[in-house]
Amino acid sequence: MPDFNDLTLLPFCAGLTLLGLIGSWAAWRRRGAAAGVRGVAWSLLPVSLYLTGLLELVWDVVRSAVSWVSHLIFSPSVWAGAALFGVSVVLYVVSGVAKGRRSPAAEKPAKTKPTAAGELTSTGPAPASASAPAKPARAPKGAKASKQESSEFDEIEDILKRHGID
Repeated sequence: MPDFNDLTLLPFCAGLTLLGLIGSWAAWRRRGAAAGVRGVAWSLLPVSLYLTGLLELVWDVVRSAVSWVSHLIFSPSVWAGAALFGVSVVLYVVSGVAKGRRSPAAEKPAKTKPTAAGELTSTGPAPASASAPAKPARAPKGAKASKQESSEFDEIEDILKRHGID
């Protein structure tokens, strides 16, 4: 792309502004004052960009972007870099999914086999409380608990009989 200097930018911006002002006048006559004022606002932008020095900055940005895109299209090393970027994003997402699916058993430490009371271990004699077997949970006692259980079973039996299942 050619590089514009100040000598070519000023007439270019002035020409764009002049064409915009002519178009704004035509819009004012056909569509009203709001369209004309909006056209004048857009028409003044090229000269304002030139006077503030932003036009050269915009030109450099556009030129760099076009150069980067053309380099991207024709360079195998850039395509390899883009592919590696994609692979890294996929691996990051997969690691997040794998972390979320981790089983609770993997996070708990492994349980050791209980030893008899007084038996020597690598840390010394096993405490007496460690050798006591765990007591099984007891069913609730009383007439109320048995009545509740029997009423639930009776309801289930009635439903099964109504559907012809014995």
